[in-house]
Amino acid sequence: MKIKEVIVVEGRADTEALRHAVSADTIETNGSALSEQTIAAIKQAAINRGVIVFTDPDFNGERLRKIISSVVPNAKHAFLTKDEAGRQIKHHSLGIEYATPAVLQTALQAVYTPKTSAAITTDITMADLRQLGLVAGQGAAKRREYISEAMNLGYVNGKQLMNRLIMFGIKKKNLLTVLNELDEEKE
Repeated sequence: MKIKEVIVVEGRADTEALRHAVSADTIETNGSALSEQTIAAIKQAAINRGVIVFTDPDFNGERLRKIISSVVPNAKHAFLTKDEAGRQIKHHSLGIEYATPAVLQTALQAVYTPKTSAAITTDITMADLRQLGLVAGQGAAKRREYISEAMNLGYVNGKQLMNRLIMFGIKKKNLLTVLNELDEEKE
């Protein structure tokens, strides 16, 4: 599988894991600090070929994703669940390097492209998220985790969930369908 865009990852181990799964070029951020040189390279790659942000599903990965999105708003996004990124491996942090080639290929086939501000249309409000038990309250974090994994949104807190739903133009109908699946699993 050949990827046209340049994939932005956190480190060398991520690049190596991707090399086993796809044919693609990468830019490594080398951790949670983004140098001006790396930002310039990402901007240039976005102009020439486009970029896919593919960071770990943890706090630092999300922090990098936000920084990159602020300088390259049209960057595409690929996500792994925490389980796919090695949550079950003891004494390890989460990382793309722990995912199987098949999981990496699936994530890269399901990239999200942010909607432009003129095209953003969602009928979900923060009040809806509270009412659906996705922000604040007992069990909200588990419900959000289920939603983010089922909808491939990456690691999110309550505010980030709202932002991702808007960014990707996800409709309330789709959100309710996924929540119904969660509620049916519990029964």
